[in-house]
Amino acid sequence: MDSAWVLQAEQMDRHWLGHDWLPSQIVAANPFLIMLLIPFFSYVGYPQLNRVFRLTPLRKISIGMFVMVAAYVFSAWIQSRIDGGGKPSIGWMFIGYVILTSSEVMVSITSLEFSYTQAPRKIKSFIMAIYLLSISVGNAFTAGVNAVIVNEDGSSKLAGSHYFLFFAGMMLLAAVVFIPFAACYKEKTYIQDES
Repeated sequence: MDSAWVLQAEQMDRHWLGHDWLPSQIVAANPFLIMLLIPFFSYVGYPQLNRVFRLTPLRKISIGMFVMVAAYVFSAWIQSRIDGGGKPSIGWMFIGYVILTSSEVMVSITSLEFSYTQAPRKIKSFIMAIYLLSISVGNAFTAGVNAVIVNEDGSSKLAGSHYFLFFAGMMLLAAVVFIPFAACYKEKTYIQDES
């Protein structure tokens, strides 16, 4: 998302909060928001959701995947305004980063902890490697899509908001496929000092 959003920011009104932003500066919102949203989810968001239904790690991940769909749809909405001749404020991108980072907190952090706690002590390192490999596979998929969608003249087969909607659809598919696997999974936590 970061590189796509930098390209999107080039087409936006970058004067926001009394400052002229460079397209790549909005990316700095992500680590800042991670530091804010981790305690927010830990002390406010998750306890409130847990009042509605029992919030397991796999449910956090599932919810986060659907929130990621919303982040892509939001990006598509911004791009549709740009494609329609508008020049929306880069401030809209900050809202997009709040949605994106919320998803990242729910999925990435929970997945990392879940992978570690569910692996027996003897294969914890292997499971962590598989977890990191899954991130590489996702990046390779995105790179492959970006290579395939380029026309001979350099234009894109998924121009404008269609690019973001494609990834929203892929994330939605992944989230829907994930649910039955998560529902069938039987958790068993392995602590580090197990005998």
